[in-house]
Amino acid sequence: MTATLDRPAATTPATRTVLPVFIGLMTAMLLSSLSQTIFSTALPTIVGELDGVDHMLWVTTAFILASTVVIPVYGKLGDLIGRKGLFIAAISIFVAGSIVGGLAGTMGVLIAARAIQGLGAGGLMILSQAIIADIVPARERGKYMGIMGSAFAVSSVAGPLLGGWFTESLSWRWGLWINVPLGIAAIAMAAIFLHPAPAERVKPRLDVAGMALLALATSGIVLVTSLGGRTYDWASPQIVGLIAVAVVSAVAFVLVERRAAEPVMPLHLFRSRTFNLTTVAGMFIGVGMFGVLGYMPTYLQMVASVSATEAGLLLAPMMMVMLVASTATGFIVSRTGRYKWYPVIGAAVLSASLYLLSTLTSDTAVWVTCAYLGVLGLGLGMSMQTIVLMVQNAFPLTMVGTATAGNNYFRQVGASLGTAIVGSIFTTHLISLLAERMPAEALAAGGGTNSLSPAVIAELPPQIHDIVVSAYNDALTPAFLLMAPLAAVGVILLAFVKEVPLRTTVARDAVAESLEIDGETRDYLEPRRDAGAEDTARA
Repeated sequence: MTATLDRPAATTPATRTVLPVFIGLMTAMLLSSLSQTIFSTALPTIVGELDGVDHMLWVTTAFILASTVVIPVYGKLGDLIGRKGLFIAAISIFVAGSIVGGLAGTMGVLIAARAIQGLGAGGLMILSQAIIADIVPARERGKYMGIMGSAFAVSSVAGPLLGGWFTESLSWRWGLWINVPLGIAAIAMAAIFLHPAPAERVKPRLDVAGMALLALATSGIVLVTSLGGRTYDWASPQIVGLIAVAVVSAVAFVLVERRAAEPVMPLHLFRSRTFNLTTVAGMFIGVGMFGVLGYMPTYLQMVASVSATEAGLLLAPMMMVMLVASTATGFIVSRTGRYKWYPVIGAAVLSASLYLLSTLTSDTAVWVTCAYLGVLGLGLGMSMQTIVLMVQNAFPLTMVGTATAGNNYFRQVGASLGTAIVGSIFTTHLISLLAERMPAEALAAGGGTNSLSPAVIAELPPQIHDIVVSAYNDALTPAFLLMAPLAAVGVILLAFVKEVPLRTTVARDAVAESLEIDGETRDYLEPRRDAGAEDTARA
């Protein structure tokens, strides 16, 4: 059995119809989410081998930045031309980036490969979420979205664990090579199970100018946070120039979107209170999530003196809690139809977990660190996918891809900012603390800060070892404290979201009813004039 995409059904599809499609979507989401975490345990070894500690943050930032830029593009094109072809193309790009990375001999090539991977991964995530909205009504979607959220939980442990095992047993390059067979399998599943219904479509009018300006603005923001105060002074011409590029591009983007025939991010999205509140809150949650996941495995290796594989295993409590919380929340939402307070509570728990993590010291017991990570998993499991469901329920099906992409875009901006900010604070403080606390000759004997790896640190004399360990701890934990208030702001924002009854059908005639309850207007909907648009207008 196969599910029909791009033409909503009038009734809820049978589980046996949705299941094979859902398996394919989960495979793609797992590919994307694994790639965000698989290098976390391998990163210290990679940068030591390629002599690039000062470029460490770019291995993760390049991936997140690239995936962020293309999310709105995939979302809009999916609404215009259908999602199956885009989905297969995104997987293919992702696999190509993995091959380039597997052959990389320098940090520059590896960073470029991660950027290529990101260009594909952005499509995997957003298209998976949009496709499930095509075939499952909002009332039933909660359980599917909850299970999709578990992909993040699984990857948060499986990624570091696989990365650590590959690093110690084979080579860190296998963290890239493994994507090739998995990607081919995902392409095969998409080709077999995703069968869009034939639909008459007009030739899309691509918003090329909007896409380019959005990419410039996003890149400027992330580069400022990555390079400012570290590679360049905040008042330097380079940073001031990047700020100017970001501001000018953002203003120009708004002007272009007002006149574009098919804007990549329609400005009328921002007329929805639900979209605005959940988007900003999701961005703050993204800062906290990726700020922790990107660097905690490295922290555990350096400070707790565990192996890369053990560092991955120590993230298991967070994975288990997040898995249970995400799945349970999704099933409860589907059963009760109530969803508002789960992300509110989740954001509050996330804020508390960031504060707890900021109190870690080099002497903190490992089990305490694991407990704090478990609290983090609880907050993420209760909030992430429910926020996506809120957004999808506030828009007509002709806009579900664009709306979901807009929300995911800003969450990924938060992710890139979180990774860049934590990376900047961490590396800047680490270099400063090591220079301050360690004799210059001892630091030089260890190969300098660029060549520090878990293996090198393990062989240092006890006194020097303790200095390095304390420096790693004192360099990273202040970043967690800075992110805690952002999650607290997310609590306040989500509390003001108006709970709208979840739709019980994927038919277009249910869309206008739910939006009327939410206080939206016909002028806001602006439905696309394709098959079924007349039904929307009549409703």
